Amino acid sequence: MSKVGVATLPLHGGKAPSWLFKRMVLLGKPIFKILYDMEGSEGILKRLSDTYWFQGLACILGYDWHSSGVTTVLGGVLNEVLNPKEHGIIVAGGKGKISLRVKEHLQRKAKLLEYNGEEIEKLNEISRLVAKIDNAAVQDGFSLYHHNMIVSEDNWVIIQQGMDGDIKKARRYHWLSEGLTNFLDNPHTDISSEILKDKVLNMASKESQSCRKASLEIISEGSNRIKRYLNKLKDSNQTNLDDFITPNKSIELIKVPHLEMPIPFTLKWESIEMAKELALNDYIELLKIRGLGAGMIRALALISEFIWGEPPSWKDPAKYAYAVGGKDAIPYPVNLIRMEKCAEILEDAINLAKINRKEKLGALKRLHNFEKGKKGIFI
Repeated sequence: MSKVGVATLPLHGGKAPSWLFKRMVLLGKPIFKILYDMEGSEGILKRLSDTYWFQGLACILGYDWHSSGVTTVLGGVLNEVLNPKEHGIIVAGGKGKISLRVKEHLQRKAKLLEYNGEEIEKLNEISRLVAKIDNAAVQDGFSLYHHNMIVSEDNWVIIQQGMDGDIKKARRYHWLSEGLTNFLDNPHTDISSEILKDKVLNMASKESQSCRKASLEIISEGSNRIKRYLNKLKDSNQTNLDDFITPNKSIELIKVPHLEMPIPFTLKWESIEMAKELALNDYIELLKIRGLGAGMIRALALISEFIWGEPPSWKDPAKYAYAVGGKDAIPYPVNLIRMEKCAEILEDAINLAKINRKEKLGALKRLHNFEKGKKGIFI
Protein backbone atom coordinates (compact mmCIF):
# COMPACT_ATOMS: atom_id res chain seq x y z
CA MET A 1 0.00 0.00 0.00
CA SER A 2 1.43 3.40 -0.92
CA LYS A 3 1.92 6.01 1.79
CA VAL A 4 1.03 9.60 1.03
CA GLY A 5 1.37 12.75 3.08
CA VAL A 6 1.87 16.48 2.55
CA ALA A 7 4.60 18.93 3.52
CA THR A 8 5.68 22.44 2.67
CA LEU A 9 9.33 22.81 1.62
CA PRO A 10 10.15 26.52 1.93
CA LEU A 11 13.58 27.66 0.80
CA HIS A 12 15.74 28.29 3.87
CA GLY A 13 18.95 30.29 3.64
CA GLY A 14 22.16 29.79 5.59
CA LYS A 15 23.88 26.61 6.71
CA ALA A 16 23.02 23.84 9.13
CA PRO A 17 24.41 24.69 12.58
CA SER A 18 27.71 22.89 13.18
CA TRP A 19 26.48 21.56 16.53
CA LEU A 20 23.57 19.83 14.75
CA PHE A 21 25.53 18.61 11.73
CA LYS A 22 28.14 16.92 13.94
CA ARG A 23 25.45 15.07 15.86
CA MET A 24 23.62 14.12 12.65
CA VAL A 25 26.85 12.43 11.54
CA LEU A 26 27.30 10.89 14.98
CA LEU A 27 23.84 9.34 14.94
CA GLY A 28 23.94 8.51 11.24
CA LYS A 29 27.02 6.28 11.51
CA PRO A 30 25.49 3.53 13.68
CA ILE A 31 22.23 3.68 11.73
CA PHE A 32 24.05 2.88 8.51
CA LYS A 33 26.20 0.25 10.21
CA ILE A 34 23.03 -1.61 11.12
CA LEU A 35 21.48 -1.10 7.69
CA TYR A 36 24.60 -2.36 5.96
CA ASP A 37 24.68 -5.44 8.19
CA MET A 38 21.00 -6.13 7.49
CA GLU A 39 20.70 -5.26 3.80
CA GLY A 40 24.13 -4.53 2.37
CA SER A 41 25.04 -1.65 0.06
CA GLU A 42 22.24 -2.42 -2.41
CA GLY A 43 19.65 -2.24 0.37
CA ILE A 44 20.98 1.17 1.41
CA LEU A 45 20.69 2.46 -2.15
CA LYS A 46 17.10 1.24 -2.42
CA ARG A 47 16.22 3.06 0.77
CA LEU A 48 17.87 6.30 -0.38
CA SER A 49 15.88 6.15 -3.63
CA ASP A 50 12.65 6.28 -1.60
CA THR A 51 11.78 9.92 -0.93
CA TYR A 52 9.70 9.07 2.15
CA TRP A 53 12.51 7.07 3.74
CA PHE A 54 15.00 9.81 2.85
CA GLN A 55 12.80 12.42 4.49
CA GLY A 56 12.23 10.21 7.52
CA LEU A 57 15.98 9.75 7.94
CA ALA A 58 16.47 13.51 8.01
CA CYS A 59 13.82 13.76 10.70
CA ILE A 60 15.38 11.00 12.79
CA LEU A 61 18.65 12.93 12.59
CA GLY A 62 16.91 16.02 13.92
CA TYR A 63 16.60 18.14 10.80
CA ASP A 64 13.62 20.20 9.56
CA TRP A 65 10.84 18.16 8.07
CA HIS A 66 9.68 21.15 6.02
CA SER A 67 12.94 22.69 4.83
CA SER A 68 14.64 22.65 1.43
CA GLY A 69 17.82 22.06 3.45
CA VAL A 70 16.76 18.47 4.13
CA THR A 71 18.25 17.41 0.80
CA THR A 72 21.45 19.42 0.87
CA VAL A 73 22.29 18.85 4.53
CA LEU A 74 21.46 15.15 4.48
CA GLY A 75 23.57 14.86 1.32
CA GLY A 76 26.46 16.29 3.30
CA VAL A 77 25.82 13.86 6.14
CA LEU A 78 25.80 10.91 3.74
CA ASN A 79 29.15 12.06 2.36
CA GLU A 80 30.57 11.94 5.89
CA VAL A 81 28.92 8.69 6.94
CA LEU A 82 29.09 6.42 3.88
CA ASN A 83 32.40 5.23 2.43
CA PRO A 84 33.67 2.51 0.07
CA LYS A 85 35.71 0.62 2.67
CA GLU A 86 32.94 0.20 5.22
CA HIS A 87 29.78 0.22 3.09
CA GLY A 88 30.91 -0.38 -0.49
CA ILE A 89 29.39 2.99 -1.44
CA ILE A 90 30.73 6.20 -3.00
CA VAL A 91 28.93 9.53 -2.49
CA ALA A 92 29.72 12.08 -5.23
CA GLY A 93 28.52 15.59 -6.02
CA GLY A 94 26.77 18.01 -3.71
CA LYS A 95 25.33 21.53 -3.68
CA GLY A 96 26.02 24.29 -6.18
CA LYS A 97 29.36 24.05 -7.98
CA ILE A 98 30.21 20.88 -6.06
CA SER A 99 27.44 19.15 -8.02
CA LEU A 100 29.67 19.43 -11.11
CA ARG A 101 32.48 17.45 -9.49
CA VAL A 102 30.88 14.00 -9.70
CA LYS A 103 33.58 12.62 -11.98
CA GLU A 104 36.35 13.95 -9.74
CA HIS A 105 34.77 12.41 -6.65
CA LEU A 106 34.26 9.07 -8.38
CA GLN A 107 37.87 9.00 -9.60
CA ARG A 108 39.17 9.70 -6.11
CA LYS A 109 37.38 6.70 -4.57
CA ALA A 110 36.66 4.38 -7.50
CA LYS A 111 39.62 2.04 -7.00
CA LEU A 112 38.10 0.86 -3.74
CA LEU A 113 35.11 -0.43 -5.74
CA GLU A 114 37.30 -1.63 -8.62
CA TYR A 115 35.81 0.80 -11.14
CA ASN A 116 38.00 1.46 -14.16
CA GLY A 117 38.27 4.66 -16.18
CA GLU A 118 35.69 3.61 -18.76
CA GLU A 119 33.14 2.76 -16.07
CA ILE A 120 33.76 6.08 -14.32
CA GLU A 121 33.22 7.90 -17.61
CA LYS A 122 29.94 6.04 -18.12
CA LEU A 123 28.72 6.93 -14.61
CA ASN A 124 29.65 10.57 -15.19
CA GLU A 125 27.72 10.54 -18.47
CA ILE A 126 24.68 9.12 -16.64
CA SER A 127 25.03 11.83 -14.01
CA ARG A 128 25.02 14.56 -16.66
CA LEU A 129 22.12 12.97 -18.55
CA VAL A 130 19.90 12.68 -15.47
CA ALA A 131 20.61 16.31 -14.58
CA LYS A 132 19.74 17.36 -18.15
CA ILE A 133 16.49 15.41 -18.04
CA ASP A 134 15.32 17.04 -14.81
CA ASN A 135 16.47 20.49 -15.93
CA ALA A 136 15.35 20.46 -19.57
CA ALA A 137 13.17 17.46 -20.44
CA VAL A 138 11.01 18.04 -17.34
CA GLN A 139 10.13 21.74 -17.34
CA ASP A 140 8.42 22.35 -14.02
CA GLY A 141 10.03 25.69 -13.12
CA PHE A 142 12.46 24.17 -10.60
CA SER A 143 16.12 24.81 -11.52
CA LEU A 144 18.58 22.26 -10.18
CA TYR A 145 21.13 23.40 -7.61
CA HIS A 146 21.94 20.13 -5.84
CA HIS A 147 23.03 16.78 -7.31
CA ASN A 148 24.29 13.69 -5.48
CA MET A 149 25.25 10.45 -7.20
CA ILE A 150 25.57 7.52 -4.79
CA VAL A 151 27.27 4.46 -6.27
CA SER A 152 27.70 0.84 -5.17
CA GLU A 153 29.44 -1.97 -7.03
CA ASP A 154 26.27 -2.79 -8.98
CA ASN A 155 23.91 0.20 -8.89
CA TRP A 156 23.57 3.94 -8.51
CA VAL A 157 21.12 6.40 -6.97
CA ILE A 158 20.82 10.04 -7.98
CA ILE A 159 19.16 12.55 -5.66
CA GLN A 160 18.87 16.09 -6.94
CA GLN A 161 16.91 19.15 -5.97
CA GLY A 162 15.66 22.23 -7.78
CA MET A 163 14.27 25.53 -6.59
CA ASP A 164 11.50 27.73 -7.92
CA GLY A 165 12.53 31.21 -6.83
CA ASP A 166 9.16 32.71 -7.70
CA ILE A 167 7.18 30.59 -5.25
CA LYS A 168 10.08 29.99 -2.80
CA LYS A 169 9.70 26.21 -2.89
CA ALA A 170 11.99 23.26 -3.57
CA ARG A 171 11.43 19.96 -5.37
CA ARG A 172 13.48 16.76 -5.02
CA TYR A 173 14.04 14.10 -7.70
CA HIS A 174 15.05 10.49 -6.92
CA TRP A 175 16.48 7.95 -9.41
CA LEU A 176 17.55 4.32 -8.97
CA SER A 177 19.39 2.28 -11.61
CA GLU A 178 17.99 -1.07 -10.47
CA GLY A 179 15.00 -1.86 -12.67
CA LEU A 180 15.57 1.23 -14.83
CA THR A 181 15.13 0.24 -18.48
CA ASN A 182 14.46 3.62 -20.06
CA PHE A 183 15.56 7.14 -19.11
CA LEU A 184 12.54 8.75 -20.76
CA ASP A 185 9.43 6.71 -19.93
CA ASN A 186 8.56 7.79 -16.37
CA PRO A 187 12.06 6.96 -15.05
CA HIS A 188 11.94 8.49 -11.55
CA THR A 189 11.44 6.43 -8.44
CA ASP A 190 10.01 9.58 -6.83
CA ILE A 191 9.62 13.32 -7.35
CA SER A 192 8.73 15.05 -4.10
CA SER A 193 6.98 18.38 -3.96
CA GLU A 194 4.30 20.17 -2.02
CA ILE A 195 3.11 21.92 -5.17
CA LEU A 196 1.54 20.16 -8.14
CA LYS A 197 1.47 22.53 -11.11
CA ASP A 198 -1.30 22.67 -13.68
CA LYS A 199 1.04 22.78 -16.66
CA VAL A 200 4.43 21.04 -16.81
CA LEU A 201 6.12 20.03 -20.06
CA ASN A 202 7.30 16.47 -19.41
CA MET A 203 9.27 14.98 -22.27
CA ALA A 204 10.41 12.22 -19.90
CA SER A 205 6.93 10.72 -19.89
CA LYS A 206 5.76 7.65 -21.80
CA GLU A 207 2.94 9.85 -23.10
CA SER A 208 5.54 11.97 -24.91
CA GLN A 209 6.97 9.16 -27.07
CA SER A 210 5.33 10.37 -30.31
CA CYS A 211 6.28 13.96 -29.59
CA ARG A 212 9.91 12.95 -29.02
CA LYS A 213 9.91 11.14 -32.38
CA ALA A 214 8.38 14.17 -34.12
CA SER A 215 10.99 16.43 -32.49
CA LEU A 216 13.78 14.36 -34.03
CA GLU A 217 12.10 14.59 -37.43
CA ILE A 218 11.87 18.36 -37.09
CA ILE A 219 15.58 18.52 -36.20
CA SER A 220 16.36 16.81 -39.50
CA GLU A 221 14.80 19.76 -41.37
CA GLY A 222 17.40 22.17 -40.00
CA SER A 223 17.39 25.50 -38.23
CA ASN A 224 15.87 27.62 -41.04
CA ARG A 225 12.75 25.46 -41.19
CA ILE A 226 12.45 25.46 -37.41
CA LYS A 227 12.63 29.27 -37.39
CA ARG A 228 9.71 29.40 -39.83
CA TYR A 229 7.73 27.00 -37.66
CA LEU A 230 8.39 29.21 -34.62
CA ASN A 231 7.13 32.24 -36.52
CA LYS A 232 3.91 30.35 -37.25
CA LEU A 233 3.60 29.64 -33.54
CA LYS A 234 4.13 33.31 -32.74
CA ASP A 235 1.49 34.41 -35.23
CA SER A 236 -0.78 31.41 -34.83
CA ASN A 237 -3.93 33.55 -34.69
CA GLN A 238 -3.48 34.53 -38.33
CA THR A 239 -3.29 31.77 -40.94
CA ASN A 240 -3.62 31.47 -44.71
CA LEU A 241 -3.76 28.63 -47.20
CA ASP A 242 0.02 28.31 -47.26
CA ASP A 243 -0.03 27.41 -43.59
CA PHE A 244 -1.90 24.21 -44.34
CA ILE A 245 0.22 22.91 -47.19
CA THR A 246 3.89 22.02 -47.61
CA PRO A 247 5.41 20.30 -50.66
CA ASN A 248 4.29 16.66 -50.93
CA LYS A 249 2.55 16.77 -47.56
CA SER A 250 -0.76 18.11 -46.29
CA ILE A 251 -0.59 19.32 -42.67
CA GLU A 252 -3.52 20.30 -40.53
CA LEU A 253 -2.64 22.94 -37.98
CA ILE A 254 -3.62 21.87 -34.48
CA LYS A 255 -4.95 24.20 -31.84
CA VAL A 256 -2.46 23.93 -28.99
CA PRO A 257 -3.93 24.56 -25.53
CA HIS A 258 -0.56 25.45 -24.02
CA LEU A 259 0.75 28.15 -26.34
CA GLU A 260 0.61 30.62 -23.46
CA MET A 261 3.77 28.82 -22.34
CA PRO A 262 6.69 31.08 -23.34
CA ILE A 263 7.94 30.45 -26.88
CA PRO A 264 11.73 30.86 -26.89
CA PHE A 265 13.30 32.95 -29.65
CA THR A 266 16.87 33.30 -28.35
CA LEU A 267 18.16 29.82 -29.12
CA LYS A 268 21.56 28.32 -29.96
CA TRP A 269 20.95 27.46 -33.59
CA GLU A 270 24.41 25.95 -33.97
CA SER A 271 23.27 23.15 -31.65
CA ILE A 272 20.42 22.36 -34.07
CA GLU A 273 22.81 22.22 -37.00
CA MET A 274 25.07 19.91 -35.01
CA ALA A 275 22.11 17.65 -34.22
CA LYS A 276 21.07 17.68 -37.88
CA GLU A 277 24.55 16.61 -39.00
CA LEU A 278 24.54 13.75 -36.51
CA ALA A 279 21.26 12.46 -38.02
CA LEU A 280 19.99 11.50 -34.59
CA ASN A 281 17.36 8.80 -34.14
CA ASP A 282 17.57 8.72 -30.34
CA TYR A 283 16.12 11.47 -28.15
CA ILE A 284 18.66 10.68 -25.43
CA GLU A 285 21.46 11.61 -27.82
CA LEU A 286 19.64 14.87 -28.56
CA LEU A 287 19.58 15.72 -24.85
CA LYS A 288 23.30 15.07 -24.56
CA ILE A 289 24.20 17.80 -27.07
CA ARG A 290 25.79 20.69 -25.20
CA GLY A 291 24.02 23.99 -25.70
CA LEU A 292 20.71 22.38 -26.58
CA GLY A 293 18.72 23.31 -23.50
CA ALA A 294 15.23 23.71 -22.13
CA GLY A 295 14.28 26.45 -24.61
CA MET A 296 14.98 24.32 -27.68
CA ILE A 297 13.34 21.25 -26.12
CA ARG A 298 10.22 23.36 -25.49
CA ALA A 299 10.29 24.86 -28.98
CA LEU A 300 10.46 21.42 -30.61
CA ALA A 301 7.64 20.13 -28.41
CA LEU A 302 5.38 23.07 -29.26
CA ILE A 303 6.12 22.70 -32.97
CA SER A 304 5.41 18.97 -32.77
CA GLU A 305 2.01 19.66 -31.25
CA PHE A 306 1.10 22.69 -33.37
CA ILE A 307 2.25 21.46 -36.78
CA TRP A 308 2.27 17.69 -36.54
CA GLY A 309 -0.43 17.08 -33.94
CA GLU A 310 1.90 15.07 -31.65
CA PRO A 311 1.36 16.50 -28.15
CA PRO A 312 3.79 15.90 -25.29
CA SER A 313 2.71 15.20 -21.74
CA TRP A 314 1.68 18.33 -19.86
CA LYS A 315 1.10 16.54 -16.55
CA ASP A 316 3.23 17.38 -13.53
CA PRO A 317 5.10 14.15 -12.62
CA ALA A 318 5.69 15.17 -8.99
CA LYS A 319 4.23 13.43 -5.97
CA TYR A 320 3.35 14.72 -2.55
CA ALA A 321 5.50 13.84 0.43
CA TYR A 322 6.57 13.61 3.96
CA ALA A 323 6.15 13.40 7.72
CA VAL A 324 7.44 14.67 11.17
CA GLY A 325 10.27 17.07 12.23
CA GLY A 326 13.16 18.73 14.29
CA LYS A 327 15.60 21.67 14.07
CA ASP A 328 13.17 24.62 13.99
CA ALA A 329 11.34 23.23 17.05
CA ILE A 330 8.76 21.49 14.85
CA PRO A 331 7.21 19.49 16.43
CA TYR A 332 9.69 20.01 19.29
CA PRO A 333 13.28 21.26 19.71
CA VAL A 334 16.18 18.91 19.06
CA ASN A 335 17.15 17.03 22.22
CA LEU A 336 20.95 16.86 21.99
CA ILE A 337 21.36 14.50 24.93
CA ARG A 338 18.82 12.14 23.39
CA MET A 339 20.58 12.18 20.01
CA GLU A 340 23.94 11.37 21.61
CA LYS A 341 22.43 8.67 23.80
CA CYS A 342 20.70 7.06 20.83
CA ALA A 343 23.99 6.98 18.95
CA GLU A 344 25.68 5.41 22.00
CA ILE A 345 22.96 2.75 22.32
CA LEU A 346 23.22 1.83 18.65
CA GLU A 347 27.02 1.60 18.82
CA ASP A 348 26.77 -0.60 21.94
CA ALA A 349 24.26 -2.84 20.21
CA ILE A 350 26.62 -3.37 17.29
CA ASN A 351 29.67 -4.00 19.45
CA LEU A 352 27.95 -6.39 21.87
CA ALA A 353 26.47 -8.64 19.18
CA LYS A 354 29.27 -10.67 17.56
CA ILE A 355 27.70 -13.89 16.33
CA ASN A 356 24.97 -13.28 13.75
CA ARG A 357 22.39 -10.83 12.52
CA LYS A 358 19.52 -12.05 14.70
CA GLU A 359 21.55 -11.77 17.87
CA LYS A 360 22.75 -8.31 16.84
CA LEU A 361 19.21 -7.04 16.32
CA GLY A 362 18.07 -8.78 19.47
CA ALA A 363 20.77 -6.98 21.42
CA LEU A 364 19.62 -3.69 19.91
CA LYS A 365 16.02 -4.29 21.01
CA ARG A 366 17.03 -5.38 24.51
CA LEU A 367 19.26 -2.35 24.98
CA HIS A 368 16.58 -0.08 23.63
CA ASN A 369 13.90 -1.48 25.96
CA PHE A 370 16.27 -1.38 28.93
CA GLU A 371 17.23 2.26 28.36
CA LYS A 372 13.64 3.25 27.65
CA GLY A 373 12.39 1.73 30.89
CA LYS A 374 15.26 2.94 33.01
CA LYS A 375 15.84 6.50 31.82
CA GLY A 376 12.96 7.38 29.52
CA ILE A 377 15.21 7.41 26.46
CA PHE A 378 13.60 6.36 23.24
CA ILE A 379 14.59 5.99 19.60
